Amino acid sequence: MDLFYSIVGFFVTGGPFMYPILVVFAVGAAVAVERYVTLTMVTAKNQNAWKRVQPALMNGNFEEAREMTSKDDSAISQLLGLGLAREGAVRRRQDIEIAMEEGMMEIIPQLEKRTPYVGLASSIATLLGLLGTIMGLIQAFTAVANANPAEKADLLSASISVAMNTTAFGLMVAIPLLITNTVLTAKTGAIIDSLEMASVKALNVISSKARRQVEA
Repeated sequence: MDLFYSIVGFFVTGGPFMYPILVVFAVGAAVAVERYVTLTMVTAKNQNAWKRVQPALMNGNFEEAREMTSKDDSAISQLLGLGLAREGAVRRRQDIEIAMEEGMMEIIPQLEKRTPYVGLASSIATLLGLLGTIMGLIQAFTAVANANPAEKADLLSASISVAMNTTAFGLMVAIPLLITNTVLTAKTGAIIDSLEMASVKALNVISSKARRQVEA
């Protein structure tokens, strides 16, 4: 209970800038949770889809692979579906590769959307903390200028201590959000790498079959 009152006292004495910092934290945390859950679900769906499609793809059963990707809504199925759709009508590797690249251009923005807001919230929290401290120091020095000389030192030290609360709170909000942003960015990068790996493998298999047909 003492800890609770200490936290409340720390927040209240920090001044009005504590509230916008708290709002920034709430928004940043909400976006971070939504992005983490979404990216985790995307990863799981991609892994499950690849486990089903890969055997058919590697065995050259493109019709079966096309059917599986058409019934699945995962990002990797969408990407492979674009390449497999060109496999029957087009023989050139470049045409299939362009189709997959277009698919990547549509998928990547969906994976990366809103993640930058987490990093932005971290920066805003830090700046609001510094701004709150500066405004608090201005008020403190203004008040000290009209105070009794005997009380100036005590009044100034107390005012500075209160003013520094906003910087401390801003950093307490910014650091977790910054770490979370890094985690989300790495998670997004891992998904993109897996999609690129799958597209290259599919492209190699399709091209290999096309070459064998030409040679035959």
